[in-house]
Amino acid sequence: MNLLLEWLDARGIEVHALGEPSDEERERPPYWRVWRLLPPRGRLAFFVGSWYTSPIVERAFGDLGDSEFDEAMDRVVAFERMLSNERVLVLKFWLHLSKAEQRKRLRELEGDPKTRWRVTKQDWKFSKRYEEFREISETALRKTDTAEAPWHIVEATDKRYRNLAVARTILEKLEEVLERAKEKPPKIEPDVPKLEKPNIISRLDFRKRVDEKEYDEKLPRLQGKIAELTRRLHDANRGLLLVFEGPDAAGKGGAIRRLTQAMDARNYRVISVAAPTEEERAHPYLWRFWRHLPRLGRVTIYDRSWYGRVLVERLEGFCRKEEWQRAYSEINDFEAQLAEFGIVLIKFWLAISSVEQLRRFKDRQETPYKQYKIGPEDWRNRSKWDAYEAAACDMIERTSTRKAPWVLVEANDKPHARVKVLRSVVERLEKEVE
Repeated sequence: MNLLLEWLDARGIEVHALGEPSDEERERPPYWRVWRLLPPRGRLAFFVGSWYTSPIVERAFGDLGDSEFDEAMDRVVAFERMLSNERVLVLKFWLHLSKAEQRKRLRELEGDPKTRWRVTKQDWKFSKRYEEFREISETALRKTDTAEAPWHIVEATDKRYRNLAVARTILEKLEEVLERAKEKPPKIEPDVPKLEKPNIISRLDFRKRVDEKEYDEKLPRLQGKIAELTRRLHDANRGLLLVFEGPDAAGKGGAIRRLTQAMDARNYRVISVAAPTEEERAHPYLWRFWRHLPRLGRVTIYDRSWYGRVLVERLEGFCRKEEWQRAYSEINDFEAQLAEFGIVLIKFWLAISSVEQLRRFKDRQETPYKQYKIGPEDWRNRSKWDAYEAAACDMIERTSTRKAPWVLVEANDKPHARVKVLRSVVERLEKEVE
């Protein structure tokens, strides 16, 4: 590592030594600490210790069973495949030492007062389990040696051979990827799916209404319950993540405001998702969503979300067909990690009819304090109503899972939509934190 850093421009390199997770990291899913450290395009990152470390150590000490370890390796494969598909070059080096050579080096380091600090009790503890670590590591390497991210196993007894072998591999792979980068990328064509009816959205009953009296009775009661239940998240060791999607003018902002009115402002964040920034475009598309995940006991609300990849990016030609098609499985895996860690994930699709959207658009145009909400982009998107509904149906059918189901909300009547959203949050939290 030190030799490579001497050769390379330090301004383009980040080095991350992943030791014991911090308190902040323990309050997020395990991959959160890795995602937030991923380098942007044009930069390199070195990981000393990685997403392999915890599963291997936990398996060696019996904290993970065989099936759990296999699941962890499957997740590694999916993660590295996603990075590769997002144009991240993943180079993995396993530097091998025999048991005798390892112990020899530990004794030499320990015997020199200048290097004694480098040897810890944990080093000797791990060394005593050398055979267990060797067997488990071999299994990990075999299961995760893929075309997208192959392992490079280097005999590390001779330091000069080790250094040259690693450096030569890095050089060769960089030359390969830079040569491929010269190729002209294929033109991206928007995908316009055909709308079929009836479908999961068109079957909704848009006539559902909540009258003013009922609304005035239910809203404060539900908000009071949400205030109580969200305060319990910390003691229950859970987080809450709410996702709002739907057509323009469906009432996402209004529903979110009725939720936040019930919460302590110190414990929630609302993330309004627009077009990605330059920094966000320089990372894999899920990066900007991983970085805002709530800590345990907190709430994050997404006003639009990672589903833009299979909606607007698909229809507007901002990503290739293979990218939005593989996004369904990547999103399902992302959400499964959240659920397994203890984050309560509730996804809302606020559905309105085309006629109702037109009425709301005209109302925004004619009402001075609402005019900032309407622009040419909204009218242009409206012209693709059928395509967006078809894409939404695909999205709901492919990403509504047992751990992260979609809640479809009939939103032609705003009071009904708001009551249903709040009731859904209450019912889910009652199951999860009571």
